[in-house]
Amino acid sequence: MNANAATLERLRWKKFPVLDDGFVCLVDAMGDDAAVVQAARVSYQAGTRAVSDDRTLIRYLMRHRHTTPFEMAEVKLLVRVPMDCWRQWIRHRTASINETSTRYSIAIDASQTTPPDRWRLQAASNRQGSEGFLDAQAGAEFSAEEAALQQHAKAAYRKRLERGIAREQARKDLPLSTYTEAYWKIDLHNLLHFLELRMDALAQREIRDYAGAIGREIVRPLFPLVWEAFEDYRLHALDLSRLEQEVVGRLAAAGKLPADEEAFLAACGADWKNLPRCRERDECRAKLVRLGLIREV
Repeated sequence: MNANAATLERLRWKKFPVLDDGFVCLVDAMGDDAAVVQAARVSYQAGTRAVSDDRTLIRYLMRHRHTTPFEMAEVKLLVRVPMDCWRQWIRHRTASINETSTRYSIAIDASQTTPPDRWRLQAASNRQGSEGFLDAQAGAEFSAEEAALQQHAKAAYRKRLERGIAREQARKDLPLSTYTEAYWKIDLHNLLHFLELRMDALAQREIRDYAGAIGREIVRPLFPLVWEAFEDYRLHALDLSRLEQEVVGRLAAAGKLPADEEAFLAACGADWKNLPRCRERDECRAKLVRLGLIREV
C-alpha cells in the first residue's frame, strides 16, 4: 500500500469534531499530489520530470493560478453542521451536495448552543462581522433563553410528529441552530477556494472552524505538497492593488518607512485622501502594518 493509500484509509470515516455536536468526515478522495502533477504534464508526458520536480511544479501552478490541474483531484466529505452555518456553506455552488431531507427523515435531535462567555458583539466597523464578547454574567441570560427556545421548538416538533402531522410541515419552526448532515463532493481547486475564503479571519467563526478542520485534518495529509503551496501563496499571502503599490512607492521615495499615520495619509492618492471613511484605505493600512511598513497605532 503506497503512502497516500495508507493516509486515505487512516482518514476515511474518521469524524473530526467541530463546534459542540458537529463534525467533518472524509468519505473518499480521488487523486493526490501526483495526480495534480500528472495533469499538468499531460502535454509533455514524462519529459519534463527532469526539469521540474513535483514540488516545484505544484508551487509554480499555485503561484501563477493555473487551476485546471487541481481540478483533477476530488474530495467527498460527510459533514454535520448547524443550518445557519450550512446556508453560508452552500453559497459555494461548485460542489455536488446531497443533504438529509426532513421531509423523509426525522430532524437531528441536536442544536448548536452558545456558552455564556461566547456571545459575540457586533463589529463597529464591519456590518457583517463581530468583535469581542459580551461578559459571561450578561451572556448567561442569553444562554438560558437559547436553551428554553430550543427546548420549546423541539417539544413542539415532537408533538406534531406524534399527532401525525406531516414531516414536511412539522419541521417548519425548527431553529436554524438545528444540525443537518450532508455529503459534499468537490474538486481540489474549488475546495482550496472555499478554504481560502472561509479560513480567513473575516469569515464567521463557526464556518471558519469547519474550514480549518477540513483543511488541516483532511486536505493537508492527503495533499501535503499542494497544502504547503496553498499556505504560502494563497492562505498567508497578500495581494497589493495598484493603488496600494503606489502608496508604498510614495512612502519609499520619501524615505518614510516604516511610516506613521500622518505619512501614510499623506501618501494616499486622491481616491482615498479626502474621504472621512474609506474601507479600501483601511484595508491598505492593515496590509502595510502586517508587512512592517507602517507603525501600528
